[in-house]
Amino acid sequence: MGIKMLAGADFHGFKPSFDHFANEAKALGVDLMLVCGDVTNFGTLEQAKNLLSILAETNIPTLFVPGNCDPPSLVNIDLEVVKCIHGSSILYDELAFMGVGGSPITPFNTLFEMREEEIAGVLQECLHKFGGEIKRHNIILLSHSPPKNTILDKTFLGIHVGSTSIRRFIEEYKPLLAVCGHIHETKGKSRVNNTLIINPGPAKQGNYALITVKNKDEIDVDLRSAKI
Repeated sequence: MGIKMLAGADFHGFKPSFDHFANEAKALGVDLMLVCGDVTNFGTLEQAKNLLSILAETNIPTLFVPGNCDPPSLVNIDLEVVKCIHGSSILYDELAFMGVGGSPITPFNTLFEMREEEIAGVLQECLHKFGGEIKRHNIILLSHSPPKNTILDKTFLGIHVGSTSIRRFIEEYKPLLAVCGHIHETKGKSRVNNTLIINPGPAKQGNYALITVKNKDEIDVDLRSAKI
């Protein structure tokens, strides 16, 4: 095992942030790009395709989930090297990447929201591919929403708005790593038991994370920011 990844979230339709992210990925020589939702800002499927095509042009494999500000139809996009893993799983270098997009229900009636039982169902779909074999793999979870009750799901009003279903999944299946977004003001790192949780911060403002998984006991995280 040994993999270098560039992670971003909350691009909100800002094309320069996609250009910057793609350029950084090439310059850093990463193996994978991870995108944790809000590709658009209440945009269309066509707009999302155009923005994700910027990443596809790098020919670097990219895994993504939609955010709550994306159209739900985004789950069906497959641009060859850019794949949506909402409700599905993919093995890469002994790591099982799983994804759940959207967010729990908000007061704002955004495009892609789910009840907690729906989120739990999507996570079970991710596991279904592996059946009882999942314990043989180290899991990396991509979600738009953070898990409930960490420093990463606390809004500026002091309210924890993360997903209880994602929290339960992490507690039960103990992923090596979980990468999320959604809450712009909580860029940083946290833990649920031994699972490292990362919010790279909003890519629209030039934030991203360089993550190197050396082995199951050693993960380097470099939270970066640039003017774009």
